[in-house]
Amino acid sequence: MNEDILKGKWMEIKGSVKEQWGKLTDDDLVEVEGIKEKLEGLLQVKYGYSKDKAQQECSKFINNYKKNNP
Repeated sequence: MNEDILKGKWMEIKGSVKEQWGKLTDDDLVEVEGIKEKLEGLLQVKYGYSKDKAQQECSKFINNYKKNNP
Protein backbone atom coordinates (compact mmCIF):
# COMPACT_ATOMS: atom_id res chain seq x y z
CA MET A 1 0.00 0.00 0.00
CA ASN A 2 2.80 2.47 0.79
CA GLU A 3 4.31 2.08 -2.67
CA ASP A 4 0.88 2.54 -4.28
CA ILE A 5 0.47 5.86 -2.49
CA LEU A 6 3.94 6.98 -3.46
CA LYS A 7 3.38 6.12 -7.14
CA GLY A 8 -0.16 7.40 -7.36
CA LYS A 9 0.43 10.73 -5.69
CA TRP A 10 4.04 11.29 -6.73
CA MET A 11 3.32 14.56 -8.56
CA GLU A 12 1.56 15.89 -5.45
CA ILE A 13 4.08 14.80 -2.86
CA LYS A 14 7.45 15.21 -4.53
CA GLY A 15 7.62 18.80 -3.23
CA SER A 16 7.18 17.44 0.29
CA VAL A 17 9.87 14.85 -0.41
CA LYS A 18 12.23 17.62 -1.45
CA GLU A 19 11.41 19.57 1.73
CA GLN A 20 12.10 16.49 3.84
CA TRP A 21 15.32 15.58 2.06
CA GLY A 22 16.77 18.81 0.67
CA LYS A 23 19.81 17.12 -0.85
CA LEU A 24 17.57 15.52 -3.48
CA THR A 25 17.46 17.49 -6.71
CA ASP A 26 14.62 17.87 -9.18
CA ASP A 27 16.48 15.48 -11.48
CA ASP A 28 16.67 12.94 -8.64
CA LEU A 29 12.93 13.19 -8.11
CA VAL A 30 12.22 12.74 -11.82
CA GLU A 31 14.41 9.63 -11.78
CA VAL A 32 12.58 8.18 -8.76
CA GLU A 33 9.19 8.35 -10.55
CA GLY A 34 7.38 7.44 -7.33
CA ILE A 35 9.14 4.10 -6.97
CA LYS A 36 9.88 3.51 -3.30
CA GLU A 37 13.00 1.41 -3.88
CA LYS A 38 14.55 4.15 -6.03
CA LEU A 39 13.86 6.75 -3.34
CA GLU A 40 15.37 4.48 -0.71
CA GLY A 41 18.46 4.03 -2.88
CA LEU A 42 18.87 7.78 -3.30
CA LEU A 43 18.59 8.27 0.45
CA GLN A 44 21.35 5.74 0.93
CA VAL A 45 23.59 7.54 -1.57
CA LYS A 46 22.83 11.16 -0.66
CA TYR A 47 22.48 10.75 3.11
CA GLY A 48 24.61 7.70 3.84
CA TYR A 49 21.64 5.85 5.29
CA SER A 50 21.81 2.10 5.70
CA LYS A 51 19.25 0.12 3.72
CA ASP A 52 17.15 -0.40 6.87
CA LYS A 53 17.33 3.29 7.80
CA ALA A 54 16.29 4.34 4.28
CA GLN A 55 13.33 1.94 4.38
CA GLN A 56 12.28 3.23 7.82
CA GLU A 57 12.55 6.88 6.77
CA CYS A 58 10.52 6.29 3.59
CA SER A 59 7.83 4.41 5.47
CA LYS A 60 7.69 7.08 8.15
CA PHE A 61 7.37 9.81 5.52
CA ILE A 62 4.59 7.97 3.68
CA ASN A 63 2.70 7.22 6.90
CA ASN A 64 2.92 10.88 7.96
CA TYR A 65 1.71 11.94 4.54
CA LYS A 66 -1.25 9.56 4.72
CA LYS A 67 -2.14 10.79 8.21
CA ASN A 68 -2.01 14.47 7.19
CA ASN A 69 -3.69 14.01 3.79
CA PRO A 70 -6.57 11.55 4.20
